[in-house]
Amino acid sequence: MAYQNIDGVRVWGKPDEGALVQAKMCAATGRVIQSLLMADHHKGYSQPIGGVVVYDGQISPSGVGYDIACGNKAVRTNMYARDIKQRLGKIMDEIAGKISFGIGRVNRDRLDHELFDDPDWAVFQAIGRQEHDKLKALARDQLGTVGSGNHFVDLFEEKDTGRLWVGNHFGSRGFGHKTASGFLNLAANRPFLGKAPGETMDQSPVLLDLSSELGEMYYRAMKLAGSYAYAGRDYVMQEVLAILGAEADFEVHNHHNYAWKETHNGKDVIIVRKGATPSAPGQLGFIGGSMGDISVIVKGKDTAENRDAYYSTVHGAGRIMSRTQAAGKMNWKTRTRSGGQITAKKMRDAVRDFGVELRGAGTDESPFVYRKLQDVLEAHQETIEVLHVLKPIGVCMAGADEFDPYKD
Repeated sequence: MAYQNIDGVRVWGKPDEGALVQAKMCAATGRVIQSLLMADHHKGYSQPIGGVVVYDGQISPSGVGYDIACGNKAVRTNMYARDIKQRLGKIMDEIAGKISFGIGRVNRDRLDHELFDDPDWAVFQAIGRQEHDKLKALARDQLGTVGSGNHFVDLFEEKDTGRLWVGNHFGSRGFGHKTASGFLNLAANRPFLGKAPGETMDQSPVLLDLSSELGEMYYRAMKLAGSYAYAGRDYVMQEVLAILGAEADFEVHNHHNYAWKETHNGKDVIIVRKGATPSAPGQLGFIGGSMGDISVIVKGKDTAENRDAYYSTVHGAGRIMSRTQAAGKMNWKTRTRSGGQITAKKMRDAVRDFGVELRGAGTDESPFVYRKLQDVLEAHQETIEVLHVLKPIGVCMAGADEFDPYKD
């Protein structure tokens, strides 16, 4: 087996001590069947990023996190990268101008969608009319916006075939954030829309019994946020395909911040994957690297090790440097940073040398802050098969230092 068993936690890749301490804490809190760390793991809030916790009848709003249903979508187009090479700069300008990154909207689009008629909105009605109306208005306003942080829209060239791919990464935006904070408030007997004290990195997971009224309500609200995230990624993908004048002939789409009802070893369980991609046998996944690295399409294997991983794998390369370490501390009054290890020139030079047309992004998302994706993939070679290797040719993110409270 490629993983280590460290004090009951199954660990793929090189253990990060801070994340391992968190994974052990998760294992010791509640009715836990297994705690795991994927090879891209690093410290998160309450549950590590790249952390997987398998529960018996419990669900963790803090484990799923604030960006409920953050995930990736990738499509293969009917075009080749060479078809757009001469106009790549103009295309990236159009994507940056048409798609809304960071705060607010750059377009006037106000999307209607069948999810706004989903019966699970009744969960928020049961909490209160004000709560329902506020969250639904926020959801309508932000549907189809990408946000900031590590959220992106990328163009890729498939290494073997030259085919043009499009990928995106973001979640349920402000709606998911307010849903998470609201249920964390209710679990602590505070008003849903009350001011939450905020989580600390090392606090124990907040747990709800799925059979309880509050647990069942959270599960339904989380599913609604999942539908919302899917709808947003679908919309952005359609917009990019229209800019390209392309059609999709293959797609991969899944969450990596979510809780799933699954059956393992003959037992029904709840699996909370935080920054971890489902990888059941035959299941497809899109795993993104940094803007100076490959991304891949993978398929879950039918192996004993994948069963031991509870059909889970990495969601990306994994950070090795915090945002503050990379970009420095931000002074919001002067909008300047100081003390960062990565300069803008160093980032631009690295991305240019890799052949990427970049729009937006800050040094906290530079290639230097992430592991090499191939390294984490090798740790999971017994659980997933790489089907397609994609090299980024265009990357679009929110502008450097644009604040967005709903980023990962």
